[in-house]
Amino acid sequence: MAKIDLVQNDWVDLVFEGRNQNYGAYKLRKGTSKRNILAIIIMLAMAAIIASLIGINAIIEANKPKVAVTTGVELSNLAKKEAKVEKKEPVKVEQQKPVQEVKSSIKFTAPVIKKDSEVRPEDEMKSQEDLTKTNTAIGAFNVEGNSDKGEVLKAEQEIAQPEPPKVEENKVFDVVEEMPSFPGGNAALMSYLSSNVKYPVVAQENGVQGRVVVGFVVEKDGSVSDVKVVRSVDPSLDKEAMRVVKSMPRWNPGKQNGSAVRVKYNVPVLFRLQ
Repeated sequence: MAKIDLVQNDWVDLVFEGRNQNYGAYKLRKGTSKRNILAIIIMLAMAAIIASLIGINAIIEANKPKVAVTTGVELSNLAKKEAKVEKKEPVKVEQQKPVQEVKSSIKFTAPVIKKDSEVRPEDEMKSQEDLTKTNTAIGAFNVEGNSDKGEVLKAEQEIAQPEPPKVEENKVFDVVEEMPSFPGGNAALMSYLSSNVKYPVVAQENGVQGRVVVGFVVEKDGSVSDVKVVRSVDPSLDKEAMRVVKSMPRWNPGKQNGSAVRVKYNVPVLFRLQ
């Protein structure tokens, strides 16, 4: 394989020997060596410039002083060590209120029957005229005043009202202020019982009928508990009556002093043959 020479142009004369050398292709090939040399020189120059820039930058970075880093560390340390000065709020001085002048007051004492010889002059009952002239007031308790010129102290006494009786949480009441009720009233209760009662087959065959009274407790949330037969007719009828009562929806609970309480309640369940 022939070696390609990028500098010499002898190969151009060999290629265009005996041909028209005035054609543009000959001139173009003839100037190839010059272009190649120019391109090599430009590439070398650019490589030298880049290498020089890299070397200069490395020298500058190596010789750059580190004062800025040290200064930053010192400033950060100073910022941490800087003491915080807190401003204290001025102390508020409360002004002393002037002492109110109050007259002395003596409580009313119930009269005691004594003999005339045992009554002292100062204990004698004053007349209405003497009471209006005196500077001393009569109250429900004694009050030591600081001046006879001031106003009579008016004591405000709150009359303690008796607290309403507390209702025991688990107590079961027989009668309360607001008795429990079935949703919709007694008519809805009777309708519910008649439509949900299933007459036992044994009682029908034996011709047993009657009114079973079932007792239960309406809880604070309206649920039914402690279901039992108060008046029995027949075991089969009693069992069916208890089943129907236990399946009832929640009632409106009874209330005492405005609070829901547990209340006893009785419901009759009627069994009658057609």
